[in-house]
Amino acid sequence: MILVTGATGHVGGELVRRLVAAGEPVRAMTRRPAEARLPEGVEAVYGDADDPASLDAAFACTEGAFLMSAQGVGTAPGPTHDLALAEAAARAGLRRLVKLSVLDGGAGADVIARWHAQAEAAVTDPSPGFAWTLLRPGRFMSNALQWAGQLRAGDEVSTPFADRPAASIDPADLAEVAALALTTDDHAGATYELSGPQSLTPADELAILGEALGRDLRLRPVPDDAARTGMAHYGFPPEVVDAIMQRTLESDRGAEVLPTVEKALGRRPRTFAQWAREHAGAFTD
Repeated sequence: MILVTGATGHVGGELVRRLVAAGEPVRAMTRRPAEARLPEGVEAVYGDADDPASLDAAFACTEGAFLMSAQGVGTAPGPTHDLALAEAAARAGLRRLVKLSVLDGGAGADVIARWHAQAEAAVTDPSPGFAWTLLRPGRFMSNALQWAGQLRAGDEVSTPFADRPAASIDPADLAEVAALALTTDDHAGATYELSGPQSLTPADELAILGEALGRDLRLRPVPDDAARTGMAHYGFPPEVVDAIMQRTLESDRGAEVLPTVEKALGRRPRTFAQWAREHAGAFTD
C-alpha cells in the first residue's frame, strides 16, 4: 500500500492516478475524504498534520509514502507539518519515502532555506532507515490556474514579476517521476532538481494560454512594490516577503532547463502549450 499525502492537489492527484493505472494499491490522505474525487479503488482517509493520531491511522500498514505539505514558510517556528509526517512514517516503519521539496531545498541562509533544510533533514535522517528520494521542482505550470478567476471575467490578467523567466514543470511529469521512485529501488537516495522544457515568463505563458483558448489575452504587470504589499496583505511574514523578493529580483535561479525529467522518464517533459490545451476548461467553466 502506498500513501499519498496532499492527494487532492495538483501533484498528489496526478500521482494517485498514475499509481492506480500501474496497479498499485493506493491510500489517499486528505482533510476532507468525503469530498475527494478519486479513482475507483482508492482508499480515502482523513489525515491532518496537526492531528498525530490521524497520521498514525493513515500511515498504518503502508510500505511507501509521498510526502508534501502546504504549510506556509514562516507560519510556525519551523516546518511542523513536514516533521509530523516524517515522524508518523518512522513510527509506522515505512521503507520508502518520496518528499516533495522546492528547487535548491535548504541551500542558502534565508528563512526559506532554513525551513526547507529542516523539512528535508526529517526525511534524509539515517536513523529511521528510509529509502528516500527528494524531488525539487521550480515553478509549476499549474500556477497559471491563479489567473482563472480573472479570465472568466475578462481578457486581462494582472500578475507580478511578469518578465521573470522560469522553466515551469507540468505537475503530471513530477508525479510520473514520483511514481517511479515509489515503485522501484532505482531512485533511493537521489535528490532530483526538475524543470520543464522551456524557460518562459508569465507574459509568455499568458500568450500561449491565449492561443489554447482562442482569445487575445492581455497582461497588466503588477509593480514590485505592489507585489510586496500584496504578499504582506495575505499574511506572509515580513522575513518571508523579503526572501521572496530577493530571490525573484536578484537571481535567475529556476530559469535553467534541467535534463532530469528526460533522464528519468526517457522522454522530453511536457510543454506549457500541452498543459494549457489539457487544462483550457479551467479558465472558462
